[in-house]
Formats: sequence, C-alpha cells, structure tokens
Amino acid sequence: MTLFDSPLYDGHEAVYAWHDEPTGLKAIIAVHSTARGPSGGGCRMWNYASSQAALDDALRLSRAMSYKNAMADLDLGGGKAVILGDARRDKTPELFAALGRGIETLGGRYWAAEDVGVTPEDLAATRRETRYVAGLVGLPSASGDPSPVTAEGVFRAITLAAQRKLGKSLDQVSVAIQGAGSVGGGLADRLAAAGAKLTICDLNHGLADVVARRTGAHQVRPEGIFDVDAEIFAPCALGGAINADTVPRIKARIIAGGANNQLADGEVGDYLFDKGVLYCPDYVINCGGIVNVAAEIRAIEAGAAYDPAWVEGKVARMVETLGEVLDQAEQGRRSPHRVADEMARARIRARQ
Repeated sequence: MTLFDSPLYDGHEAVYAWHDEPTGLKAIIAVHSTARGPSGGGCRMWNYASSQAALDDALRLSRAMSYKNAMADLDLGGGKAVILGDARRDKTPELFAALGRGIETLGGRYWAAEDVGVTPEDLAATRRETRYVAGLVGLPSASGDPSPVTAEGVFRAITLAAQRKLGKSLDQVSVAIQGAGSVGGGLADRLAAAGAKLTICDLNHGLADVVARRTGAHQVRPEGIFDVDAEIFAPCALGGAINADTVPRIKARIIAGGANNQLADGEVGDYLFDKGVLYCPDYVINCGGIVNVAAEIRAIEAGAAYDPAWVEGKVARMVETLGEVLDQAEQGRRSPHRVADEMARARIRARQ
C-alpha cells in the first residue's frame, strides 16, 4: 500500500522520514494541516511492529491534532512525530539531538512536545539542535510537563458530563480509569478529591499500585477494566480502546478520557450513541496538554514568560465547547463525535 492509498491519509500536507545511522534514529513526522498555523503535536517513542504501523500512527495522530487544535481555538495546525524504538532501552541524548536536527530542517513548520515514551528531559537534547520544541523546563517560557493540564481538562469534562447525563455530582458516581500514567493518575487524584469511587488499571502494575494507594481506588487487571460496573469509563492509555470487542462489555453510561483516538472507527461511536452512551470526543476534552504547549510557543515567539492565565482561559473555554457539541448532538440526534468532526473541519476550512 502506498501512502496516498492509505485509508488514514487525509490530505496530509507532508510526511517526513529521518534515519540517523550513528544514533539509530528512525522517525516519521506527519504534518496534517498548517491552515491555522504551524503544526503542533507531541513526539511519541514506541516499539512499533513495523514501519507501516509507525506511519499509520503518525497519520492518525496528526489529523487528530489538527482537529484538537481547531476545537481548542489555537493558532496551530496538526502534526505528530513518532520514533521507532523501545523507550526503555533505546533512548539516548544523541538520538534526541538527531531528531532536533531533522525538525530544524522544517523551519518551524512543526513544533514538537512530549508524548508517550518521551519526557521533557529527552526533549532538552532536541532543543539543543532546534528552537521548535515546547514542553520544556527551566526557561522563562517553559511550561514543563503538560500532563497535569490535560488531566484537569478531562476532569472538568467529566464533571459536566456527569451532571448532564446522570444528574449527579462527582461524589455520587463511580469511574473506571484505564491507565495510571501522568494523565490517568492525575485524573484519579482529582476525582478522588471530589469524592468519586474509583477503579483503575495499568499494564505497569506497580504504577497502578501507587495510584491506588494514594487515591483509594480499587485495582483490576488491565483486561478486566471493560467489565467494571462503573457509571463512567475514562480511557487514559493508548488509542483504539473503544472497539467492536470491548463496547459490548462496557457498562458505563459516559465515556470520557484522556487517550487519543479512543474510537477504533466512527461506526463504534455511532453504536455508542444508539446504545445511549454519552461519548465526550477525546480531542475536544484532552486538549489541555497542547494548550499548555501553545502557551509556551507563544512565549518563545514573543520572548516572554509562560502565561498560566491564558491557559486557564482556554481550558475553561473547552468546557463551553464540549457543551456546544453535546447540545448540537442532542438537537440533531447524532453522535457527539460526528458533530465534533464537522465543527473541527469547518474551523480548519475557515482559515484556508
């Protein structure tokens, strides 16, 4: 299959590949759109089964970033970088510096930030070779790890969804969280503080133990999270968790989480709607991280300091946008993910 024949190719503006033999770097950057501004999106390091799987992920995630940035009303387009490799074994500062040299050749068309398998410390090496990196620490413009802002945004979305769908406050609901990483764990902390009853899982059982102990969450094995009798399901791990195999097992009346590309395909979202499950579109509610990154980019470009008030305004506006999506979905009797897709595409077209 060629790139242009791929079902995941969506008029992407460009796809770049780099190989740096001395460091072992193999990376792909997909730029979906720069209609609203330079493409922005995280850099992911994953032990992909093949280069095709890596390309597919870059195509899928970069489009999601275009939609996410548009719905968050950011002056950014959508892009994504993926590094082929085992983040536990293959990381070196030299590899991330080589990535920086590749990003620099794009002349600002793509801004990188952290994602799965990549930390702000890793990107510090990238920053030595290019200025087009955000999500750093130790600089006036730096915002650091954006995960807490993502977790906060998802928490606020769940609060709204619980009230709209269930007529309940968070101290009256149960939530099953898939993933205990920086976003899932941060979400668990916020939900526990609000009084929610939690169940959590993670492939890293030790990490799940830590989060369970500090939040009082019940822990289950990863394969059992879909069978938990909880009112809300929050996917905060990798994409595709909501699929034809798992949907029949999910008992929740609300799905709202921090993972990207939660729906395996659009038909799954339609099925959820027909089943009476309220799905909060992932790229609408998990925008906190890229909002944080956008604030840092603004600061870098202006030679100014990071502005947390600007970030708070964008996160608050996200909750309003989610409400608009849910209103239109209810009025038109359509799945919220279909409504959000149309809104995102319209916002991108308006800048072309």
